[in-house]
Amino acid sequence: MAPRTTFSASATAREGIGRGLPEVVVADGSLASCTFLGDVDAVAVAVGSPVEGDDELQPRAGTVDASTRYGVDLAELAERASFTGAAGTTHTIDLPRVHVGSGASLPWVDLPHRIVFVGVGRESTGDLRRAGAALARATRGLERVLTPVAASGDASATRALVEGYLLGAYTPVRLSAQDPAPGPAEQLVLLGDAAQDAVDQATQSAWATWLVRDLAATPSNIKSPEWFADRAVDLAQAEGLDVTVLDVPALEGQGFGGVLAVGRGSARPPRLVTVTYTPVEGDGGQHVVLVGKGITYDTGGLSIKPREAMVPMKTDMAGAAVALAAVLGASRARVRHTVTAVLPLAENHVGGSSFRPGDVLRLYGGTTVEVANTDAEGRLVLADALAYADATLDPDVLVDVATLTGAASVGLGRGHAALFSQDAGLVADVEAAGRETGEPVWHMPLVEDYVPALRSSVADLRHVPADPQGGGAVTAALFLRSFVGERRWLHLDIAGPARATSRRHEVPAGATGYGARLVLRFLETLR
Repeated sequence: MAPRTTFSASATAREGIGRGLPEVVVADGSLASCTFLGDVDAVAVAVGSPVEGDDELQPRAGTVDASTRYGVDLAELAERASFTGAAGTTHTIDLPRVHVGSGASLPWVDLPHRIVFVGVGRESTGDLRRAGAALARATRGLERVLTPVAASGDASATRALVEGYLLGAYTPVRLSAQDPAPGPAEQLVLLGDAAQDAVDQATQSAWATWLVRDLAATPSNIKSPEWFADRAVDLAQAEGLDVTVLDVPALEGQGFGGVLAVGRGSARPPRLVTVTYTPVEGDGGQHVVLVGKGITYDTGGLSIKPREAMVPMKTDMAGAAVALAAVLGASRARVRHTVTAVLPLAENHVGGSSFRPGDVLRLYGGTTVEVANTDAEGRLVLADALAYADATLDPDVLVDVATLTGAASVGLGRGHAALFSQDAGLVADVEAAGRETGEPVWHMPLVEDYVPALRSSVADLRHVPADPQGGGAVTAALFLRSFVGERRWLHLDIAGPARATSRRHEVPAGATGYGARLVLRFLETLR
């Protein structure tokens, strides 16, 4: 076998953050003619759902060739197993090595003894992404898996399958003295004429998602603002990107009143990190600034959360993780735009120095804000960072990403992020990116009638309404809009999809990594 080697991300930082993914390679040929089947542990073939008006399973890529090569009617075996061919389902057959009682070899003695049926549904990109994730789960612990599924023709199909496979192969970093659970197969071989570019793009986007998942899942006793800043520096320097870190004296000197106030109650002080990717050759690209909420743990501060609400708060920095992963991914993908990630990092804790309801803060640039609820801290650090980006970075497009409001998840559930923007072009671009990546968004209104709710009698603004009447995601977005100047701006509230209570297809339980592929695809396609 002489497969073409694909992109492989290597670990660039300590403690497993930024680790490598399983390898995906492309090899020419088909199951009918393949000469190296004896070197793989399993063969995966595609089975489609019955078409309308028929109840028969649909043999897809590899099924007929495998049946001929093995001398087995695989369609009949699938029927006997009541396999439906639905996207994201699998059924594994372990073939015997010898005839019972005779010791005689069977026709497939030199072939892989494990065949995996992979349900591909109607073979949409969403179906293939689910199929890839299911294949990853079905082949854990193996060394090499071969499949012709989505390995020929359509590059978008190849990208979806590989992306799903790598997302489904994800295993959380375990802080345990026990033996780890079986990991993903070490190598997936796509047998056919799959486009190498599609494999590379899928690997890059999956790596970005793995990075967000790893950062968000890291326990907060480890993940202080300083720790996060150090990981960002490690990753940025490994990629050759420009990176700066502002500590408390620098934040005080430049007037980051929101970041300082939120971080003041913690024994672990805040940081603000900027990471910039600049294309080697200028070709008319834009400057996109990504601001990500980086609350490394959120107790709610003096407006303290109930215990149950604190449990998932180690993931409250998912927005910052998305911004960091996106700028690194932009560098790896060599997008034509300059991209800067701005990461305001703080721990919202309870202490003698905690900020209070009723305080008035002076944010970056001088705007004063009356604090009404210390558990609405995310918009304060974002406001600082947005004002800083507007004043000093001269962005053409300004994007913020945050696990910002429970209202967004109440309104849209766990499947969609809330998208706010008054720029129709940006909205269309992000919606298209959501459809292509399987990370959907829903465009929400910036209701002008709600603006008076943010007026304060003692400051320029209140950061939450005095008399909340619902629409919390909308008023939060309106507050942030006050700090973006005249820039083209969009706000992504990912509070719902950033966390999952159970595994579903390519999305794991816990930190999902939502947003990394969405933002990276947006950067790749922005014109």
